[in-house]
Amino acid sequence: MSEVTVVEVPQWRGSGARTAERLREGARLVSEMVDADRRIRVEVDDDDLVVTASRVREAVSEAGWDGLLVTAGGDCGVELEPVSAARRWFGDGLVVVWFDAHGDLNTPDSSPSGAFHGMVLRALTGEGPEGLVAAGEPVGAGQIVLAGVRDLDPAEVAFVEAQGVRRVRAADAEALVEAVGAAAAAGGGERAAVYVHVDFDVLDPQLFGSVGSPTPDGFRPDELLAMVSAVAGRFEVVGLGLMEYEPTGAEDQALLASLVKELVAVCAGR
Repeated sequence: MSEVTVVEVPQWRGSGARTAERLREGARLVSEMVDADRRIRVEVDDDDLVVTASRVREAVSEAGWDGLLVTAGGDCGVELEPVSAARRWFGDGLVVVWFDAHGDLNTPDSSPSGAFHGMVLRALTGEGPEGLVAAGEPVGAGQIVLAGVRDLDPAEVAFVEAQGVRRVRAADAEALVEAVGAAAAAGGGERAAVYVHVDFDVLDPQLFGSVGSPTPDGFRPDELLAMVSAVAGRFEVVGLGLMEYEPTGAEDQALLASLVKELVAVCAGR
C-alpha cells in the first residue's frame, strides 16, 4: 500500500480565461476528494505558465517520490512537470497512459487554438513552446499509450502514425495492459512504472458533462475504473493526474467523488 501525496494546481491559463473560475474550483474539489497522506497546494501565476511550471517542479521535488503522487488540476498543461519528474525518477521504464478525449499532441505551429493544454503531451516528448518542454530527458513516443482518445487534429494524427504511438480506443482493459507492456518493453528500463493521466473528458458526456470540451462516445466511469485497475494490477502506478473538472452540478460532483476515491485506491494498492 503506497503513501499518497496530492499536489493541487489550480491552473487555468493553459486552456483560456473562459474556464478560469471553474477550473480553479475543480482543482480544489478534486484535491479534496483524494484520500491523501500529504497535501501540497501550488500558488499559480495566472499571467505566466512558465513561472507556474517552475513552482509545480518545486512542489513535486518537495513531495519526493515515496508512494503515489496525485496531481489535481486545473488544465492538462499542469502535467508537464509531474510527468517530467517521473521520467527523471524512473528513467526509461516510465510509461505514460493518457486517458483523454484529445491527444494534446499539437505544437505551437500546428495548434488550432494556441492553448497549451492541447500541446502538453507533445511538449513532454521535447517539442513545445519555449520554457514549456520536458525538463531533462523527454518521454519517448514509444512510451506513450493513448487511451480513449477520439478527437485528433491532422498534425496529431501524423505524429501518432509517424512515431508509432500506441493507441487503445475501445474500453478494452486487456488490450490496454498489452499496450502498456509493449511500451515498457520498448523502453528497456530496469523498472516498469506507469504514470496515469486522466482528463475527465475521456468520459462520455451523456454520463458526465462537467468538462470544457465534451466529446461524444467516451468511456463510462466503470469502464475507466476497470482499465486503470487492470493496469495497476499488472504494473506499479507511480503517478496519477486528474484534470479538467469544471463543476456544473451536484450529480456530476457525486459521481466524480466516488470515481476519484476508487481511482486513487486502486493506483495506491489500497
